[in-house]
This record gives sequence, structure tokens and C-alpha cells, in this order.
Amino acid sequence: MALTDLRGNPLGTNSAPARDAVERALWRMMSFYDPPLDDLDRAIAEDPGWALPHTMVAGYLCSLTEPGLRADAELHLRQAQDLAEGAPARERLHLEAVQRLFAGRWHEACRLWDESLLERPRDALALQWAQLWDFHRGDAFGLRGRPARALPEWDEADPLFPHVLALHAFGLEENNQHAQAEEAARRALALDPRAPWAVHTVAHVMEMQGRFDDGAAWLRQHQPVWAEGNGFAGHLWWHMALFRLEGLDDAGAMRLADTHLAGAALHITLQRLDAAALLWRLHLHGLDVASRCRELLATWAPDLDHAGQHAFNDLHVVLACLGAGDVARAEAWTARCAERVMAADDLGRSNHAVAREVALPLMRALLALARGEANAAARGLYAVRPQLQRLGGSHAQRDFVDQSLLAAAAQTGHAEARAMGRALVNERCLAKPVTPLTRRWAERLGVVLGGG
Repeated sequence: MALTDLRGNPLGTNSAPARDAVERALWRMMSFYDPPLDDLDRAIAEDPGWALPHTMVAGYLCSLTEPGLRADAELHLRQAQDLAEGAPARERLHLEAVQRLFAGRWHEACRLWDESLLERPRDALALQWAQLWDFHRGDAFGLRGRPARALPEWDEADPLFPHVLALHAFGLEENNQHAQAEEAARRALALDPRAPWAVHTVAHVMEMQGRFDDGAAWLRQHQPVWAEGNGFAGHLWWHMALFRLEGLDDAGAMRLADTHLAGAALHITLQRLDAAALLWRLHLHGLDVASRCRELLATWAPDLDHAGQHAFNDLHVVLACLGAGDVARAEAWTARCAERVMAADDLGRSNHAVAREVALPLMRALLALARGEANAAARGLYAVRPQLQRLGGSHAQRDFVDQSLLAAAAQTGHAEARAMGRALVNERCLAKPVTPLTRRWAERLGVVLGGG
């Protein structure tokens, strides 16, 4: 007889050990405590005829945005397809959604999960995957709304409830509902201290509110939860470095980069994105990061054949190249991304429009900045700002664009660019309390702030 999961969703297996292994894998996917692959391999061994574990492997590999893992993901998708006949409707839908992900149609996958959650709001896998791909697509409405629609249907005693609550908290934060986001995240941690997504959400709130000392203290307080044995560690060290930068502790931020976002600490592309983003910010503040960026590129080894797959990732390759002083390599990457968006098979992909309308203009503006064409860079960056959310990532991650614009404006004597910089300083002053970092930008632009 087929079993159900802990939330009553029908499963395509009658093996209790296989079910338990999938449940552990799901917890790992939501908590980031070790990769889920060993548990999924165990589920496959316990029931070789069950499609869902293969689908979960493929979906997890897709979520890493690693071009080198696509072959393994495709293999598991084929195996899942071969086993899917007679599977429960929910499991067939997950397979179809991951197939859409693999094809680059992220928006279609999220739409399928949306439809499924209307009928099965306690499907934690759908909630987790949809949030990740809302994040990649910059869909703030989905980040907040989807968990909110499901949460009232959940039992607080469910071991995954705190993690779903943390998903909702992050969605609130990305919609600038900071007080509610912090409250929900703290509630999630009260229910389960091992909920790094909730720790992460509060860090975002504190970043957005200019609470850089509070943010550093918050991460130190919860360091036992995330710093060891958790896949989120690198990203939270990145947040710690942002708090250092906000307080003008450039040396402290550089130490964190060298210790936690370099060399053997970098295992996957998502960690390398954080390294590139941090080094770029340090570069904008006048620090020499060229050798570090060259080392990053040497371990990353981004392949031109993979350019144009993911706009957010592509931009960070360009940042690393420019930080290394390799303008020619950044130009080549940009040119390959431009070629990709012209390909006929690119039209239906979620990345297509955002690459053409947002990422490529940003790359060209950043190239202008690297060539010393600060006025052109400022104009290009300013023009794209209203579209930034479409890149995906968070407000904190996308802030590299604003800081690049401030740097460009500070480098030019052109009145229009200087006015853009002044306007952006004004905007930052009203968005959160004036921090030492905002004062630094104001001083570089000759903007006089109140309050000493």
C-alpha cells in the first residue's frame, strides 16, 4: 500500500525506509544541513521504482545553477520520467516542473507549483523550490504571497513548519515589511534554533535598516547554528562582511573575504558569486583586489560556452573579471551573453528578457566604468535601476549596482552624473539611518549631510 508523507501527501512508494530518507532529504534542503544527495541515494536504493527521489536529485542540482551538473540532472530526469507512470499527481507535477526548470523556463515551473499548492498547501517541496526560483527571478510578490497562502494550513508541530515560516519571513523582508519579517523570523527560531533561513532573514532586515552593529552581533550570536556543517555558511559570512563595510571596517571585510570566501572555502558557484560581489564592493572603495579576483577566476574557471544561462551569475563573472583588471575577458563574456540572447532557442527561457533588457545594459555600463568612461557608466547604471529586481537575488545583493553608480558619479566632473550620485545619496539617507558608508559616499560626491 502506498504511503503518505508527514503532511498527508500521497507518495509513490510503499517503502517506509525510502519515505524516511526522502523526508530527511527534504529537511536538509530547507535547513541547508549537508546536501540531500546521500539521503536521496538511500531512497533510490530502498525503492528503485520510485520516481520522486530522482526528481528531487535533479531539482536540487538545478538549484545550484552549476553548468557542470546539468548532465547529472538530465540523467535523473530521464530516470524519473521512465518511472513516473502511475505516480501520484503531485509527484508527476514535480517532475514536470523540474523539467521546465531544466529547460530554462523557470516561470513555468513556479506557475505549476502555484497551481499544485492551491490543492496541496502542505507540500513543503513545492514551497521550497518555488521560493528558490522566485528568488532567482526577482519575484517579490511570489516570495511573500506563496508561503502566506499556505502557512495557515500548517500544523506548528510539523518539524518543517519553522522553515516554511522562515520562507514567509524572507518574503516579507524582500517586500520591505521589515518589522513583520523580523518578528516572523524570530518566531521561527524560537520554534527551531536550527533554521538558518530565519537567521538570514533577520540579517537582511538589519542590513536594510542600517543596523550594522546589531547585524554583526546577531550573526555572532547565532554562529553555532550556521557556521559549521551548513551550506549557508559562506553566504552568512558575506552578510557579516557587508556589516563590516557599512561601518567602514574595510580591513575586517577583507579578512572575512580571505578566510571564508576564498580558496578551499569555495565549492560551488553560489559561493563564488558572494566572493565576487564582496571583492567588487571592496574595489569600489579603493582597495586593491586584483590578485584576489584572479585567484577567484582561476578556481571558478567560468567557461564562455556557459555564458548567457543566468543573468545574475553572468554579471558576477563580469565583476570578477573587472576586479582582476581583465577588461578583455569581461568584454568577451558580455559578447557571448549578447550572442546567446539572439539565439532562436533562447526566446522561451526565463533568462531571455532580463538578460537583454537588464543584464547586458548593466554589463556595458560596468565596462564603461572600467575603461574610465565614468559619465557613460553612470548614465547606463541609472537607466537600468528601475528594472533591477528582475535580475533576481535580494535587495542587498543588487546594491552593488547602486554602489557602482555612486563610484561612477564620484569619478566624473560631469554635472548630470554628479546629480545622479547626489540623488542616490538622498535616497539612501531616507531609506535607512545614515551609516558611515553612506557618509563616505556623500563625502566623495561633495554632498553635505545633516547630523554632523
